[in-house]
Amino acid sequence: MARVIRLLTGIAASVLLSAAAATAAPLPSSVSSSRQLIVYGSEASLRGGICDLGERTKRTLLTVLQQRDDWKTPIVIYAQRRAANLPDAPATRLNVSQTGFGLKLQLELTFDPDATRDLVQRELIRVMLLEMMYRAAPDTPAGTPYINPPDWLVEGMLALMPESESAALAERVNALRGDAEVMQLEQFLRQRTELLESPLRAVFRAKAGAFVLMLCHLPDGQKRLARFIATFAGAPDDSLGVLRSQFSEIGRNPEDVQKSWARELAALGGRERYRMLSCDETERALAEALTLQVASNGNAPAETFSLEEYPEFVRSPAAPAALKALQQRLSVLYGTAHALYAPVISEYQRVAAALARRKTGKMTERLAMLRGDREEISRRMSAIDDYINWYEATQLRTSSGAFTDYMKAAEQSASRKRRHDAISVYLDALESHL
Repeated sequence: MARVIRLLTGIAASVLLSAAAATAAPLPSSVSSSRQLIVYGSEASLRGGICDLGERTKRTLLTVLQQRDDWKTPIVIYAQRRAANLPDAPATRLNVSQTGFGLKLQLELTFDPDATRDLVQRELIRVMLLEMMYRAAPDTPAGTPYINPPDWLVEGMLALMPESESAALAERVNALRGDAEVMQLEQFLRQRTELLESPLRAVFRAKAGAFVLMLCHLPDGQKRLARFIATFAGAPDDSLGVLRSQFSEIGRNPEDVQKSWARELAALGGRERYRMLSCDETERALAEALTLQVASNGNAPAETFSLEEYPEFVRSPAAPAALKALQQRLSVLYGTAHALYAPVISEYQRVAAALARRKTGKMTERLAMLRGDREEISRRMSAIDDYINWYEATQLRTSSGAFTDYMKAAEQSASRKRRHDAISVYLDALESHL
């Protein structure tokens, strides 16, 4: 009798568990407009935001590559807020596997309070490029390691997104000033962004964006870049070789490639030309604008002068045209310059107009006064920046986030576990005495 009771109890428990599982509500989901992105999560606003960002990201990606939306594999995304019991969970995790029915792409996103759009968009670009890479090989055998798209391609596409932090990107680009040749192409193609600190990562993104633009602007470059993506998984260790197979110009004319790269880098920095400039940016732009190219006579090559060297070129027949061009550059700069520089630029315009009429009375004193005004502005703004940095670091209760990356690096270094072998213990003791 007891045996029958135990059997009936077990059956009843199984029935109750099955009923509970059947009635448990599944995790809510949202599907993007193209049906490729399936986003799971408890917050409808979060799911909708990811779907919208994903579709805009894909639209830009397809525009850059001049491809139509021909996706084959859906992308499953799990989005959640960071739980208090999982403080060390990674912010992003991409799982690629073979299910027997085809490729499975699963992206897990854990949102912190300080999560940025760039972080999410970078992973969306990565998984979309991965889907393009394996689109022609859906039956890849299970257990085969999957290859991630190269970092330069992911960061380059991110730099070209309309939603990217274009102002900060332009600032990095303008600070480079033709520095593309500093990094050799092979070194650039092998660079890993996770090994770079935040400022260097921003510089790498600027160079990557310019490099992608350069490839796209070559003859039939957008389609060739799409073919590079489709064939990259076959030779991941030879990124340069695969790139040369699609872009033979890289192997034939490396110097021309470097020059084109530098030009695209400069153009990328100029796409925010209508943004209001900071004091430092205005000073750099003004110093560049005040440089003139003047030929001493009709047959001689043009020489470079600063405006303060006016006695050397003001009598040249070509001087009025050069000074008129200077006035035009100053007029353009006036529209985006920092407000403190407005009277300075206006005075430089009057100086250029006077020199064009060969009126040089008290011109040296006027130019010296203008230089003094610029130096005073630079000193005051530097002092203000120093004070703001000090105030945020020592007095402010809410952080602006400007020092977040540096603080994280310091915390990681401080929390690193010490080794306890004999040599490490000896070195630690020696360090404490020194």
